[in-house]
Amino acid sequence: MAQSSTETDWVSRFADEVIAEAERRAPGKPVVVASGLSPSGPIHLGNLREVMTPHLVADEIRRRGIEVRHLISWDDYDRYRKVPAGVPGIDESWAQHIGKPLTAVPAPAGSAYPNWAEHFKAAMVEALAELGVEYDPISQTEQYTSGVYREQVLFAMKHRGDIDAILDQYRTKQKPGGKKPQQKQVDEAELEAAEGSGAAAEDDGSSSESGYFPYKPYCASCGKDFTTVTSYDDETTELTYVCAEDQFTETVKLSEFNRGKLVWKVDWPMRWAFEGVIFEPSGVDHSSPGSSFQVGGQIVHIFGGEQPIGPMYAFVGISGMAKMSSSKGGVPTPADALKIMEPQLLRWLYARRRPNQSFKIAFDQEIQRLYDEWDKLESKVTDGSVLPADAAAHTRAVRTAAGELPRTPRPMPYRTLASVVDITAGHDEQTLRILSDLDPTTPLTSLDEVRPRLDRAENWITTQVPADQRTLVREDADTELLSSLDAEGRESLRLLVDGLDSHWSLDGLTTLVYGVPKVMAGLEPDAKPTPELKVAQRTFFALLYRLLVTRETGPRLPTLLLAVGADRVRKLLAA
Repeated sequence: MAQSSTETDWVSRFADEVIAEAERRAPGKPVVVASGLSPSGPIHLGNLREVMTPHLVADEIRRRGIEVRHLISWDDYDRYRKVPAGVPGIDESWAQHIGKPLTAVPAPAGSAYPNWAEHFKAAMVEALAELGVEYDPISQTEQYTSGVYREQVLFAMKHRGDIDAILDQYRTKQKPGGKKPQQKQVDEAELEAAEGSGAAAEDDGSSSESGYFPYKPYCASCGKDFTTVTSYDDETTELTYVCAEDQFTETVKLSEFNRGKLVWKVDWPMRWAFEGVIFEPSGVDHSSPGSSFQVGGQIVHIFGGEQPIGPMYAFVGISGMAKMSSSKGGVPTPADALKIMEPQLLRWLYARRRPNQSFKIAFDQEIQRLYDEWDKLESKVTDGSVLPADAAAHTRAVRTAAGELPRTPRPMPYRTLASVVDITAGHDEQTLRILSDLDPTTPLTSLDEVRPRLDRAENWITTQVPADQRTLVREDADTELLSSLDAEGRESLRLLVDGLDSHWSLDGLTTLVYGVPKVMAGLEPDAKPTPELKVAQRTFFALLYRLLVTRETGPRLPTLLLAVGADRVRKLLAA
């Protein structure tokens, strides 16, 4: 008996749990799920899991007819920590802005956006629209500077002793003898990956002779947060701070002052309570003892709230690359992925794996295998042989509660499209001719039928495949190689050339190139392959590649032959 989707599908299980919890906490109100993104640099594909996990759960809740809000908090009031490597349009002069809010840092040179945060938000906003992600954006700069959180800030300052007591349980303390207590070691790459997630390793507040304070002003003189609160009066809300950057001191009334923010380990649980968040996942960097999610689970009660259901999500890797950190240059973003794959495929990669399962996104040859796997899944959905969990992941990939995502009308195999645009160098007329020849019974009338998949395959070939791996068809026959062939080699080429016209389709040419070695061995063209026959086929294929593209490998031969064209194949193989 088949399992139900709720037994096999992680999204449905979380949706059940979230709906039940929402009814317990706030019956009759919209369900609130949340994500947080810090536009401190390129927002990478690991950060996308911070959005896709609650998106998929929210979308399932929406499909059930229940009102849900997916909040994305842009942590654009976070401090600028360091100058990221490999970002065009910036240099070390941006180091002078370290300590300012991200919205107060100039955008990279040549940007159309007013500041650093808006520059890096823009690409993500565009990618989320293409992925069909529906959300309510919240700018933390706007929230703090307009005074939305004023009561919460005053409340946190009033209860700073309670907050300090919770935080103190997790602080590393010096033991007698100078030894610190042992702590669980965390992979350095994992700590780096926390940067850009809105959960970077901020301090948990400042202590002075006057005690602990969970609030960090931005200096009125230099605009940076190298500040320490030196005194605070609960009655008058008068706060005095000193800035270590320029020794500037100022006394303000916190009940009227909006140029600062709660420290991260207090800010996050404050927002849970303020927004009534029921579900918010977090990366592995949050889930160790003393991390912001763990500590926040206690601090949230001070604000009268409860900790959200918060599954830990694992890292997302890239084929051939180490774990991602947005502080490193050249880290692929969702926009980069969407240049080489359709939104459905990218959604599927996040939907088919439980949040605590890591996975890789392919920018190398593996993308062709992923697309083959996706097309096979589509076939199973069509013929009804798909398993329930796979069907659920497919449904979440191709449509949202709002409707189906735009798709390629005639999705030809990605590897075939990539091979064709590789050989034609993107020449539209040539590409249309070859793709029409793939199945002469139902020829293409326009390349629009295979778009946008065709465009993605072309982008992959032009941006991700090294020049020395591109396919260059020979201009002239390799007379030296042809003259060196024995009678058997020449006969095999004759059989191929003679069969071109009668086999001129993808299926026909597949039968032909595999059949020639069979005929040469005295077998029927449809004979079952033997180990000896496979060796003969590989030898024959290597010869064809050398004569056509000067290498012993290349695109699949039937596709290559179609792309080269019958007349040119005859010219290059004439022994």
